[in-house]
Amino acid sequence: MSGPLSTDFWNSRYSEEGFAYGEQPNAFLTAVADQIKPHGRVLLPGDGEGRNGVWLAQQGFDVTTVDVSDVGCKKALDLSAKHGVKIEAVCADLTTWQMPIASFDAVVSIFMHFMPLQRQALHTKMRDALKAEGLLIIEAFERANLVLRMQNPSVGGPDQLDMLFSEQILTADFAPLETRYLESLRTRLDEGHYHVGEAKVVRGIFQKS
Repeated sequence: MSGPLSTDFWNSRYSEEGFAYGEQPNAFLTAVADQIKPHGRVLLPGDGEGRNGVWLAQQGFDVTTVDVSDVGCKKALDLSAKHGVKIEAVCADLTTWQMPIASFDAVVSIFMHFMPLQRQALHTKMRDALKAEGLLIIEAFERANLVLRMQNPSVGGPDQLDMLFSEQILTADFAPLETRYLESLRTRLDEGHYHVGEAKVVRGIFQKS
C-alpha cells in the first residue's frame, strides 16, 4: 500500500517482522480476477510487499508492481521467488512516476489512498494506462470507515476524511470508463497486522471501451 505518508514511514512498516498486510491476496481481488484477460499484463500501483501481485503472477498474469518503499519492493521480489514466479517490481513515487500509456489489460488498486488532487491525477494515469477493453479494479476504505476506525484502530485506513472514498468519488474519477460494478459495503478484513476487523469499503470494476 502506498500513499502520502513518507517513504521512511513505509520502509519502517515493511521492515517489521512478517508482512504488514499478510501474504495472502485481497479477498475482493481473488473473487474478480477471472474477469481479467487470461495471461494479461497487470499493473498494481501501491502494491507494498507484493501480496496481490505475487498471487496474480501465480494465476499466470504478467505482473508489474510499483511502490515507494524499497523495503516493500524487495519483500515483493522475495515473496515471488518463494512462490516460484516472476514479477517486475518498480520502486517509485507514484505521484511522479510515468505510467506506460495503453499498456495494461488491468490496473489493480487495493487500499491506496491519497489526498484529493494527488488521487485524481493518479486515477487519470491509471485510466490512461489501460489498453482498450482493459479493467480497472479497485477496493478502498469508504468515508464511513472513519467511524469504525475510531472504534477499532486495528481495522486500519486513513484517519483523514479527505483521503477516504465514496461511490460518487469513484464514479467521477473514472467517468470515461464503463462502470461494470460499484458497491459500498461493510466487510470483515483479516489482512496481516493492520487490516483487522469490521470495515466500510467501496469496490469497483471499470472498463475502458
